Amino acid sequence: MVVITPEIQKMFQNVKTFPLATSSKDGIPNVAPMGAVHLQDNKVWIMNNFMNKTAANLRENPNAAIYVHDPESKMCVQLKGTVTIHSSGPEYDALKAKLDAMKPGLPAKELVIVDVTEVFECMPGPKAGQKIL
Repeated sequence: MVVITPEIQKMFQNVKTFPLATSSKDGIPNVAPMGAVHLQDNKVWIMNNFMNKTAANLRENPNAAIYVHDPESKMCVQLKGTVTIHSSGPEYDALKAKLDAMKPGLPAKELVIVDVTEVFECMPGPKAGQKIL
C-alpha cells in the first residue's frame, strides 16, 4: 500500500475534476472526468453517479489511473491502482451521506475505491514519468 504524502493530500483539496483512465478487458482505453472524488485512508473514493463506459471497464479490468493536477501549486501526479466496487456497506454509506449533504439528489449508484499502488510524476522535465511512491 502506498502512503499518500501530505503534499499530494493538499493537491486533492484544490482539484475539482479528476480524469480517471480505465481500459476494457480488450485494452480499449477510456478517460472520463470525475467530480465526486475523495481521498480517504490512502485510497481514492469515487462515487459512481453517471459512469457508463468507465463502470463497464472497471468490471472487466480493475486497473485504473487518476490524474491529479493542482492549478494552485502547479504540480501534478498520476496515481495508479486497483479498484473494488461497492453498492452498499459502511464506506458507501459514508460517502453517500457526505455527497447528499453537499449536493442532494445525485444517484450515488456505487462507490469505486482505488487502492493506490503507485504514484508517478507528471510535471514536464527530467523527472517526468518517474515513480515517486
